[in-house]
Amino acid sequence: MTLNSEVQPLRAWLLLLLLALIWGSSFLLIKKGLLSFTPDQLAAIRIASAGFVLLPFILRRFALVQRHHWPKLICVGLVGSFIPAFLFAFAQTELPSGVTGVLNTFTPLATLIIGVFLFRQRARLQQWLGVIIGLGGTILLVTASTGGGFEFNRYGLLIILATICYGLNLNLIKHHIPDLGALTITGVSLFLVAPPAALYLFFATPFTEQFADPQFAFALTAILILGIIGTAAALIIFNTLVKMTNTTFTSSVTYLIPIVALLLGVLDGEPFLVQHGMGMGAILSGVWIANRRKRKSPAKAGQKF
Repeated sequence: MTLNSEVQPLRAWLLLLLLALIWGSSFLLIKKGLLSFTPDQLAAIRIASAGFVLLPFILRRFALVQRHHWPKLICVGLVGSFIPAFLFAFAQTELPSGVTGVLNTFTPLATLIIGVFLFRQRARLQQWLGVIIGLGGTILLVTASTGGGFEFNRYGLLIILATICYGLNLNLIKHHIPDLGALTITGVSLFLVAPPAALYLFFATPFTEQFADPQFAFALTAILILGIIGTAAALIIFNTLVKMTNTTFTSSVTYLIPIVALLLGVLDGEPFLVQHGMGMGAILSGVWIANRRKRKSPAKAGQKF
């Protein structure tokens, strides 16, 4: 996933940067949401707001969903949105937002691993090299300590589990729901898990009793921005970018998100350790190596089939 060598219009670059800012800031928004809400409340608000706000955009798309799609879309909603939302929220009770943003970059490598072992995809030696390098960077991040040594932080495993969920979700969409568009899949699957999230929030947590909390409004605003802008609006921007350019150009946002997340974390007073920089470099290098395509020889490049 390298930056596209073709010249893209200014609008495409602006949208790409906007998408990186939105997704890169989502980890800081989680941090602010936790000032007043418990992790499970935060995740429930995030999923409910994202699912319901997308409803007007997908009403006509329900007609495209056939009976055999529904179980698959429920699975997509669970592993692609619902479960990761809870994992991220609980992880950030003990992890800096910047580190969380970098660990999230392991998603492309998790997607590759799951594709090989569960969906019988073939992987080149180069891709396995990328995975190994990325795993090394992950280990650096989950063992970084402000004391200068190494201290294992088990909450980092929650983020890795979330990236595995994302990897499973992407493979599920690719191999089992190829006949539905990205917006239909994401919008409908989010809507399917939004009602359970809302019911859980209002009936299983003391949400209505927290209005007196002085930080309630600020934290709620952060989570609503996370759900509505960070999930729903970002999805629309992402799909717009894919149509304007191509998936190679759009996927370059992977390299920008951790930079934004770390910068915002540092500005918010989070420490930036040498291990953080080394871990980020290793993961991003692993992603680049694993997704780098072999260059065709001049003879093959000129062939047309």
